[in-house]
Amino acid sequence: MYYLLKTEPTVYSFEQLQQEKQTLWDGVTNAQAVKNLREMHKGDKLILYHTGDERRVAGTAHVLSVDASDPKVPLVTIAADKSIRNPVSLSDIKQSALFTASPLLRQGRLSVVPLTEEQYRALVSGEL
Repeated sequence: MYYLLKTEPTVYSFEQLQQEKQTLWDGVTNAQAVKNLREMHKGDKLILYHTGDERRVAGTAHVLSVDASDPKVPLVTIAADKSIRNPVSLSDIKQSALFTASPLLRQGRLSVVPLTEEQYRALVSGEL
């Protein structure tokens, strides 16, 4: 599976994840976002997206482990992979037909968003 994780870069940036190598992805409270975290599995591929002033895809990561024994607070550990060479902006995403039905655009405040493989590949390559 593929997911996009939103983060405010002034709070926790992709660069910080790269320095730390891995982190527990916590602080998620929205019920749908928590459900998406619970559905993750070891090895799932992730896109980290910077919100705020940047509004762009920042890098890739993957899921190291998931402990969903507490349904209200799933413990998902992620590890950094690579920076995105050609960062895709929110305005580019909005213009792409690939994302027309995506929760990324339909539920703008959702912090953990499932992606299709095609969406993931387009964001990584920067080719929308």
